[in-house]
Amino acid sequence: MRERFLIELRQIGKRVKQARLNKQMTQQDLAEKCGLTKSLISKIENGQTASAVATLLKISNQLDIPLSWVLEENESKNLVLSPSQSRTTKVGNKEMGYLYETLANRSPFSKIDPVVVTVLEDSAKEGPYTHLEDEFIYILKGSIYLSYDGEKYLLHEGDSAYFAGTIPHVFLPVEKKEAKVLTIFIQADER
Repeated sequence: MRERFLIELRQIGKRVKQARLNKQMTQQDLAEKCGLTKSLISKIENGQTASAVATLLKISNQLDIPLSWVLEENESKNLVLSPSQSRTTKVGNKEMGYLYETLANRSPFSKIDPVVVTVLEDSAKEGPYTHLEDEFIYILKGSIYLSYDGEKYLLHEGDSAYFAGTIPHVFLPVEKKEAKVLTIFIQADER
């Protein structure tokens, strides 16, 4: 399992590097545009670290590529079938506080990226994230606290929320219990 996870991290890194080089950007250029360090970009490209989905979204935005392309090795198609038994958790770990898997690998022109986020029961409390996409969430299993712009909202199975990703936010576990959240990142119109 760990070996597979490391291979997936290396594949993600290769795709980030490929996209960066296609844009004729240095690691420093990309880091500055994303508000990250050159060291973090290097570690991602070399498959040495798992990054938060918000970090990968920032990188994807700056490189004009969809998050799903970064996370999946499949080529873009007009029809994407993704049987549950063939999907695997792609990125995340206990330190990050969650795992996530992509649900579709669409073309670079798609305006949405659907992901299932598993909020781990013993997640380390991470700071809030921001990204350019709007975000729709639907609680599939369990409950979470949605910390949004400094306020905490309790969401249970079946609840949903829609919000601007540019406002600081993070999902937190409730009573140290795991939860699953359908998350759809939607390319926002120019604000």
